[in-house]
Amino acid sequence: MTLRFLGTTSDDGDCPTLYEIEGTDEILVQGDRETDPEHLAQLRDVRPSETFVRVPRSLLTRYAPRTASPELQPFTSISHLFRGFKHTAWRLETRRGYASDRNSPKWQRWLRGDDIAGEPANSWRENVVEQTARGKRFERVRIVDEPATQGQEFLLASAPGNVAAGEDIRNLTRAQAQDLRLPEDDFWLIDSRILVRFAFDDKDTTLGVYVTEDPAEVVAACQARDAAWHHAVRTEEFVRRVRSTM
Repeated sequence: MTLRFLGTTSDDGDCPTLYEIEGTDEILVQGDRETDPEHLAQLRDVRPSETFVRVPRSLLTRYAPRTASPELQPFTSISHLFRGFKHTAWRLETRRGYASDRNSPKWQRWLRGDDIAGEPANSWRENVVEQTARGKRFERVRIVDEPATQGQEFLLASAPGNVAAGEDIRNLTRAQAQDLRLPEDDFWLIDSRILVRFAFDDKDTTLGVYVTEDPAEVVAACQARDAAWHHAVRTEEFVRRVRSTM
């Protein structure tokens, strides 16, 4: 089962830390092992398989989920959010590729060398135009490896079409994202209130989404957004920088 990083109060990222064990209702806690014999003698009903760690109260206050683990649901179940949101739909994209991109006709045109930046409007971009005309914002930060993967190159090539529709798409290198301790999972953050976290299989196929308004998870996503947005570079500038180093 996959561990999902929830948060840490350690400056150098070693410990203490909380993780979610995906697919379960269990949280894994990383911290310094308790060795005080007086404390160990006071513990109750200890099984041979159990161990004990110390963590600061602030770690649990800031990052421990306060609601039950959400159930996996199809992405179509949240499509209404992209019309009904009030002010901001913000996306973090962390993967090295997406099966939905590779399976699209646009991918084949890109492989042939066609310019895919000026593709005709589709339903997504039409909605972006409509919502941004009302003063709402669609924003993304995409993580890019060095060198960029084929899937990331495709997104860099296709981004101008979404930008022209009204999206603000920015990029960070993988090294920057790791230094900022950004999450490794993709998500949408809707109005700084609803977190929509993606689930993928090992072939980059979207399995569905987990939707939550858990305060701890939403706050952690807002913190990741603020850090990523501060350091990310607009797509056109990012592409210029990449080309200048080639």
